[in-house]
Amino acid sequence: MSSRETAGPLVTVLGSSGFVGSAIAAVLARRPIRLRLVARRPAPVPAHAVADIEVRTADLTTPDGLAGALAGADTVIHLVKDSAGWREARSERVNVGVMRALLDHFGTRAGPPPAVVFAGSSSQVGVPSSVPVDGSEPDRPDTPYDRQKQAAEELLAAATADGTVRGVTLRLATVYGHVSPAGPPDPGVLSAMVRRAIAGEPLTMWHDGTVRRDFVHVHDVAAAFAAAIDHASALAGRHWLVGTGHGERLRDVFGRIARLVSERTGKPEVAVRSVAPPDTATPTDLCDMVVDPSAFRAVTGWHHQTALADGLERTVAALTNASGGR
Repeated sequence: MSSRETAGPLVTVLGSSGFVGSAIAAVLARRPIRLRLVARRPAPVPAHAVADIEVRTADLTTPDGLAGALAGADTVIHLVKDSAGWREARSERVNVGVMRALLDHFGTRAGPPPAVVFAGSSSQVGVPSSVPVDGSEPDRPDTPYDRQKQAAEELLAAATADGTVRGVTLRLATVYGHVSPAGPPDPGVLSAMVRRAIAGEPLTMWHDGTVRRDFVHVHDVAAAFAAAIDHASALAGRHWLVGTGHGERLRDVFGRIARLVSERTGKPEVAVRSVAPPDTATPTDLCDMVVDPSAFRAVTGWHHQTALADGLERTVAALTNASGGR
């Protein structure tokens, strides 16, 4: 806990020790609020915090763990997901079960409906007929993970319609970046490719490299969640897309990573190669995905601030430093 007590609203972040969660915690810690950070492992307290911070460890799939995390919360940011074996149906207990139990908890609580901001994925739409997607497309989730995200989102929308909560889903484009030297690593594809390049390994693509993706920096994602809290009533009841609105060809992005790592380490550039996709690849792994965030921007004023070139340079610098490189 911080030494200064704050009488502001209580914001609970579920999954606060993760990559996105730690970035959100750092943003919210600068506000004069009560901030509860909840995860399976202790979340670090952000430096120079203004908020009154409580760090809680809990298994959110258990009734007691979830009830303690939610007690008294005015706002909940729900980032919990099953990231191990995410293509498997067994992850439903986390990806859907926690949302169902959360809504059951608030359904029995008196008082104003709390805001619940849920982290969805742009891939819930399935294979789009065209890009950018703007949120009006019919959803055809293609993987177990996306179907589970969709089920949780639909539960949240139904609970918003009946007045239990004010639910908002932010469907995120591909998130990347680096939070802090002590923070959790980025589990995404771009940081994985940076680590491969540092190790001198070729960067591989499951296609010819012309597939386009929308890469949004983790700090911009954290700012989007903060904006969603501030405008929860206006946003409640539907999903909103969060990304840059720009698609980058993976071949070009991987090539830029190879060059940046070479410049930082003084080693030759690693190759960028196309390889056959594994049996586990799905159609959404092989299609373009670019999102149009203009609807979210119109309500909140949020706009991404980090250009991909700058974000990649910072990510490469952080990861090469961490590896003992230059």
